[in-house]
Amino acid sequence: MENSEASISSTATRTWHDFLERMRQPSATEFVKSIKSFIVSFSNNAPDPERDSASIQEFLGNMEAAFRAHPLWAGRTEEELDNAGEGLEKYIMTKLFNRVFASHPDDIKIDNELHQKSALIQQFIRPEHLEIRQIYENETSWLLAQKELQKINVYKSPRDKLACILNCCKIISNLLLNAAINANQNPPGADDFLPVLIYITIKANPPQLHSNLSYIQRYRCKSRLVGESAYIFTNMLSAESFILSINAESLSMNETEFTKNMESAQLISGLSSETQSETVSNSKLKEVPSVSDLENKGAAVIVAEENVSEKFDNFPYLYSKAEDLTIAQGTRTGGEAAGDLGKIDGDEEGLGVPARLSAEIGGGSGVALEGKESMELNGDDVGGGKELGGPEPPLESSEAGIAVHSPEAKGDVVVDDEQKVEDVRVEGGRNDESTVAGKYMER
Repeated sequence: MENSEASISSTATRTWHDFLERMRQPSATEFVKSIKSFIVSFSNNAPDPERDSASIQEFLGNMEAAFRAHPLWAGRTEEELDNAGEGLEKYIMTKLFNRVFASHPDDIKIDNELHQKSALIQQFIRPEHLEIRQIYENETSWLLAQKELQKINVYKSPRDKLACILNCCKIISNLLLNAAINANQNPPGADDFLPVLIYITIKANPPQLHSNLSYIQRYRCKSRLVGESAYIFTNMLSAESFILSINAESLSMNETEFTKNMESAQLISGLSSETQSETVSNSKLKEVPSVSDLENKGAAVIVAEENVSEKFDNFPYLYSKAEDLTIAQGTRTGGEAAGDLGKIDGDEEGLGVPARLSAEIGGGSGVALEGKESMELNGDDVGGGKELGGPEPPLESSEAGIAVHSPEAKGDVVVDDEQKVEDVRVEGGRNDESTVAGKYMER
């Protein structure tokens, strides 16, 4: 299995660059025109998830068939032809991402419902509520799986998003298997895996999870969403469905306890977002009186004093205006600078306040770099050393069999020709020996 994973990782960068190189060839001109024409015409239509999915699936299928019949791929292996299809899918979906992702109001509504419900439940849920066996409890290591799932919004292509789910599930599978071996128990099955996946999904609570799952379901090439990846993806859909319909019975609680926990979580959640702003507003109202209040209070204090003249002597500039004050040049009257404040109408007497009137402007240019569309199929900057949608999330285990390494991706990442980009094959069938959780689960 390790050799298979190493082979997949070593071909990751080559797969993407091979697609770009072939699109630069003069004989690929018709392909380039077809791809650009499809993107333009698709973008001009109003969003309709069902129609959009069918349109993209049909285009991907037709283009892959055209690849097979073209001299550019003559004599190529099935793997190389498959890689061409992967490259096409990544390019098309990265270009159309903003147009198709979370484009339907129903998706946005479910996103909000799922995120808010998970945010409340995660405050009181424990492994025993999902009947997770004690030998499998390992919340510290489960954080690794949560981090992988939380990366799902970093990527744009359906394949890369699906790889984040596979990475998460691989960690879960390895942890369960190791725990069973250490406890001299039988290998874990699906009944052990799904509750842990649900628990980790609630704790991770990635934003727009429903939209991500719908995006994969609609726009991942149907011929590749099979085998092991389809099995894992189905488990993820089941986890989402469970969380949306979660109730007291689902968590092995009585109704009163569940209601109380939800109300407490809602109260805490509400306080965290509202109390701070209210406290700041109230404190400002109490601590900052109006200008007229200050003026009236100052006058009252002075009038009430017996030694009124002494007060005015101590504060000779009490009622001066800003334009009355100038900077004394070359005079030092108790101050630290040559130009001390206090020269009024020719009087050389100063206040003894150093005129260090420097304002330091800090900061820098807080420019947020956002991933630009880096590849154009017009010959000007095809590839350009940039990879669309960020690096492909790797699917690689450590010697302990549980750590998955992945570079943190921020938008588009420059990929040099010699740079290695870890990869994961998410299709089933041809490389089932390198896939993840299902190997250890009872189907």
